[in-house]
Amino acid sequence: LFDVAGLKAGQRMLIHAAAGGVGSFAVQLAKWKGAHVIGTASARNQRFLRELGVDEPIDYEKTRFEDVVRDVDVVLDTIGGDTQQRSWKVLKKGGILVSIISPPSAEEAAKHGARAGYVFVQPNAAELAEIAKLVDSGKVKSMVETVLPLSEARRAQELSETGHTRGKIVLKVVRLENKPSL
Repeated sequence: LFDVAGLKAGQRMLIHAAAGGVGSFAVQLAKWKGAHVIGTASARNQRFLRELGVDEPIDYEKTRFEDVVRDVDVVLDTIGGDTQQRSWKVLKKGGILVSIISPPSAEEAAKHGARAGYVFVQPNAAELAEIAKLVDSGKVKSMVETVLPLSEARRAQELSETGHTRGKIVLKVVRLENKPSL
């Protein structure tokens, strides 16, 4: 949001899958920065989007986002494919489409007078410390939908792949104490 997109206070941002694991953090960070946030999610997550701080929730099952969204500064693509392609239409000139799924086309960006960005996780100690402060202060909250034992990692992955989780799926790791042998 900040390194690649350069998100600033007062800008308009569209976050796809805003109720998901990445989207829910992106909403909170964008609101912390002072952005106007538009977010897409299913009907069951519309209230959750409002709780997160989304200014304009969109039920993607009823409304195509490109029919109601215009002139955004930043689009965060957490879905890819057709959603990414349709997102070019909602950017204002000079805006940026940032994807965490696949690199957006530089040709499409040029055709729409926009910029393209791609983010692959690159841990940064200073940024993680800042996020930790936001979490500690309660300004950013981790939304956990499901906690599963490590033995159910496959199920956790399957749930994640449905694309319909709210917040994070957490695997619980239990440390077994060494027992004295008899």
